[in-house]
Amino acid sequence: MLLFAIGDLHLSLSSDKPMDVFGDHWKDHHIVLERNWREVVGTSDTVLVPGDISWAMDMNGAMADLQWLDGLPGRKVIVKGNHDYWWSSISRMREILPESIVPLQNDALDAGPAVVTGTRGWLTPVSEGYSGDDDGRVYRRELLRLGMALDAAGKLMDGKKRLVAMMHYPPVVGGRPTEFSRMLSERGVDLCLYGHIHMAPGTWPDGLDCELDGVEYRLVSADRLDFRPLELEV
Repeated sequence: MLLFAIGDLHLSLSSDKPMDVFGDHWKDHHIVLERNWREVVGTSDTVLVPGDISWAMDMNGAMADLQWLDGLPGRKVIVKGNHDYWWSSISRMREILPESIVPLQNDALDAGPAVVTGTRGWLTPVSEGYSGDDDGRVYRRELLRLGMALDAAGKLMDGKKRLVAMMHYPPVVGGRPTEFSRMLSERGVDLCLYGHIHMAPGTWPDGLDCELDGVEYRLVSADRLDFRPLELEV
């Protein structure tokens, strides 16, 4: 069983929200993504998806996107992104989601070669645009959720598996640590996958993939990966 990662799918199969308004490289991106996905992911593999799965505003609107995702090979392990407004309570999610899609919230999953956990994250005090009044409450809540998620992951570790965390927002900002990254380091995370960042082809700066305080950070936004799931070395 192999592990792959790709985030920020930004599906909109039941709504008129084409992603190519953000550049020609997004034109019919779900078609490119499906072709690439089927080329590399097998039925016994697991794909980690750190948020921004569907543009839908509620679960009914998201079902076409989720059924499309369900139709792709492998198990898909997801966390919430800032645009996943359709994301309901975790109990409701587990009742409704297709069997191949596993949502994580305050918990963790034994994914074979690695234990996987994660949370959405948020802007941090060192992030551009952070407002203590507007963002502080959500930021503190996400720190608590990350702690609970890592607690759950710790119960599944056996000393042989690697610990992989998914966060939608980048937990390292311009190479600078945050309370998120400090917690990831203190709790023994080996690899952190994140998304949220998008840029035009050829304009990606250095440093988005990095190692800090023992944790490897990888940006896995779909456009950064040319819409091809990345095989993880775990």
